Amino acid sequence: MDGKDLLTGARYGQRMRPTITAAFLLFALPASAQQVSGPARAADGDSLDLSGISVRLFGVDAPELAQSCERGGALWTCGKQAASKLASLVAGKSVVCEQKDIDDYGRIVATCRAGSIDLGGAMVDAGLAVALPHFSDRYVASEARARAASVGLWNGTFQMPADYRAAHPRPGQRTPGLSRDAARARAPDRAPSPAPSGVYFRNCKEAWAAGAAPLRRGQPGYRPEMDGDGDGIACEPYRGR
Repeated sequence: MDGKDLLTGARYGQRMRPTITAAFLLFALPASAQQVSGPARAADGDSLDLSGISVRLFGVDAPELAQSCERGGALWTCGKQAASKLASLVAGKSVVCEQKDIDDYGRIVATCRAGSIDLGGAMVDAGLAVALPHFSDRYVASEARARAASVGLWNGTFQMPADYRAAHPRPGQRTPGLSRDAARARAPDRAPSPAPSGVYFRNCKEAWAAGAAPLRRGQPGYRPEMDGDGDGIACEPYRGR
């Protein structure tokens, strides 16, 4: 039975399903070499559904679907625009993803290509995703170019996606990301958590309500879990210029 892509409206069916070979590769290859390929649907600005297989793009973070950003004094639906951009990049194409890790939700974390296009790089180039240098420096230069050109998110004010998730937690869910063990392995130079200070905020929303945000590393209430980009400042708005 054919299905319909909720973002693009395009239909996909048996002719657009992943090859049997690719499906076997997902489970047959060693963890460092696993691949999956086939048609893809954008779940949001940094996640794909390859016919039931959930894939999170490696090294980047895009606004959440419900997230809004500011530019020119007005709000715009940056989360939905990021999802639409990713949907346009994969529409009608076979996507090939090479696994790098598994995140806290059990999703594959992978670099993905649609033809010659690196999807993570394309999203950062468009200014609709940020690089995650504590996991990989692969897209750091692309983000710097997008920031300098004031494109996408960098053409106004926005909240880092990780900070948005911390401020808007879903009931019973952890903040998505790579596994904590993998994060520690890839970022050995990150500062350890400060000793308890007696001040504790469950999320950035509480910190803002208390008038304490932004929080700097070492200040009462600062926690690395609230510092989405690892720059030592938690719960801060990000400005493109």
